[in-house]
Amino acid sequence: MSGVDLRRTDSVLSVWERPLLGWLAARLPAWVTPDSLTAVGFAGALLCLGGYALAAHTAWGLLVASLGLVVNWFGDSLDGTLARHRRIERPRYGYVLDNGMDMVEQLLLAIGVGLSGYVRWELCFFSLSVLFMMSSLSAIQARVRPVHTLAYGGLGLTELRLGGLAMNALLAAVPPSRLDFLGLPMSYPDLIALIWSVATLLVFATSLTGQVRELAREEPPRRPRRNSPGPGA
Repeated sequence: MSGVDLRRTDSVLSVWERPLLGWLAARLPAWVTPDSLTAVGFAGALLCLGGYALAAHTAWGLLVASLGLVVNWFGDSLDGTLARHRRIERPRYGYVLDNGMDMVEQLLLAIGVGLSGYVRWELCFFSLSVLFMMSSLSAIQARVRPVHTLAYGGLGLTELRLGGLAMNALLAAVPPSRLDFLGLPMSYPDLIALIWSVATLLVFATSLTGQVRELAREEPPRRPRRNSPGPGA
């Protein structure tokens, strides 16, 4: 994006992820391009969708969905890294393509989880809405700062994928049973989705409030200028 000069990823795993991505990018063959890696990431999201839909009938679908998360991480995390490694960046094109595909892939993931039956549909789309709010906050910040924040509270998309892998393993090992929560039939995956969504909303509110206060200090209120009297006044 024009005006965005810095990608800031202060996530928990970034200290290990960045060197790994750089190592992989340096060893990819010349015929692999950033756009082809973006396509790989999208294929991983489709694999997740299919895996979770299959999980409604067999726990093996969770394994397929987990493979999809790994494939999605590989393509989505490496496309920009490869472009920077080869010094072939297209900042505005890459910014729009990467963020647009992220939203499409997150929608596919939410639909897949809903189809699996492990999480209630309304909670799937509540979580998706909160995730889109965080993405929008990053885009808003990039409009007023030369920085694109990729993680909040130490968590970025890589940490969310890792959480998805852990959840898939837990679901396979401990199939959920129904329980009542505030009069609603739910299960432990429902409760985890609800807790994550509420916590992320709090992070959103805190981050937004902090940014507004910081900008208010930099741009204090201005007094309206009085119109100068015209001729003959």
